[in-house]
Amino acid sequence: MLEITIPSRGVLHLSHLVLDYNGTLALDGALVEGVGERLRELSKHLDVHVITADTYGDVEGRLADLPVTLSTLSDHLQDEAKQRYVRTLSARECVTIGNGRNDALMLAEAVLGVGVMQPEGLSRHALDACDVICPDINSALDLLLKPKRLIATLRN
Repeated sequence: MLEITIPSRGVLHLSHLVLDYNGTLALDGALVEGVGERLRELSKHLDVHVITADTYGDVEGRLADLPVTLSTLSDHLQDEAKQRYVRTLSARECVTIGNGRNDALMLAEAVLGVGVMQPEGLSRHALDACDVICPDINSALDLLLKPKRLIATLRN
């Protein structure tokens, strides 16, 4: 568990990190450089979940050596499925990271939603649902590895 105190917001008790895959952890199906090391470090403190439609059909192999729980979605109502997934984990204990329209509901549901704006873009729906926007996935993961950055961004 990670406990992060945000002045005027309170204490975040984070147990789960829920991540989108394509456009968030991966570009064109391939894991972004530096992500694996960060996920290994974060898995010492959080249960790491990757939820994806597996657009390229090879996500299981790409994540095989990482300490993550993988959930593959059907093509039907992915946004609602991601939201339900976060709810089953307890949204008050989840930080979510995503970029797509189908990530917007999970970003809004979690106690902390982080959007990433990488080459695939950031949907307006996801943007509106986020607490924080980062320029890339490694910066987003670093907010959790170096929580003073997150505190500086969210405090009032």
